[in-house]
Amino acid sequence: MGGCPMGGYGWGAVQEAELIDAVQTALDNGINFFDTADTYGLGQSEITLGKALGDRRKEAVIATKFGVRVGNGKTFYDNSPEYIEQALDASLKRLGTDYIDLYQVHYRDGVTPISVVAETLERMKEAGKIRYYGLSNISMKDYEELAPYKGQFVSFQDEYSLACRKNESDMLDLSDKLSMTPLTWGSLGQGILTGKYDKTNVNFDSSDRRSRDIYVNFHGEKLLKNLEIVETMRPIAAAHNKSVAAVAIRFILDHIPDSVVLCGAKRPVQILSNAEGSDWKLGEEELNLLVKISE
Repeated sequence: MGGCPMGGYGWGAVQEAELIDAVQTALDNGINFFDTADTYGLGQSEITLGKALGDRRKEAVIATKFGVRVGNGKTFYDNSPEYIEQALDASLKRLGTDYIDLYQVHYRDGVTPISVVAETLERMKEAGKIRYYGLSNISMKDYEELAPYKGQFVSFQDEYSLACRKNESDMLDLSDKLSMTPLTWGSLGQGILTGKYDKTNVNFDSSDRRSRDIYVNFHGEKLLKNLEIVETMRPIAAAHNKSVAAVAIRFILDHIPDSVVLCGAKRPVQILSNAEGSDWKLGEEELNLLVKISE
């Protein structure tokens, strides 16, 4: 379960009670990995997740991120040891826990050497504050720098879905060469791959980031292409008695080995739809059809 909507900002209306129910529904349906970041809602996502997990904390794997700072009206990146320790303690407090399962570099700051970042995170691991650490928003251009740390950073995140396969080669190569687990965000194309939308109902108001042209999945030729992908998914979903979203999720799990699929959700019904993506496989012809239509 992706925690960006839990931040309460940029995804339209959200209700805390529904978010809490969604987390509980996730746990009840075999979804136990919760990914958030300290910058989602400027900490609100972590607060809501901690509240939602409550005494079920030990059933969950919590992944959060650091490295994005907001101050004086500006957003900037900071991977300094001092800030890592400060950010970690603040996340632990907001989440209401004394350890984080997976602590991730949200963005590199371009200044702090990866050796310093790794050394700091290793100290936090030895202190028992984190169990593992990973990266986000990297590519094969970072390979040479990261190669000496193979086995230390256990995972990496990037955008990937049937609507966005541009990172596929890098994800496969990084996973193979650095033995890191790939985590995919935007796995449902910000919702376009759920089958909920068509050309008549993608008019989001200004409170929803998807109204902006930068969210290409809902605009112009890209929207039309995505709707074509969705129409290809519908009969596959029907054949397996699954949701359209489940087909989008299953594609990633079957096409990117050992991947972890992150899907944002605001309501329990979305969790139930996403949960249908587990415990089955696409047929070879179905997989090939989806590869072709999404090229």
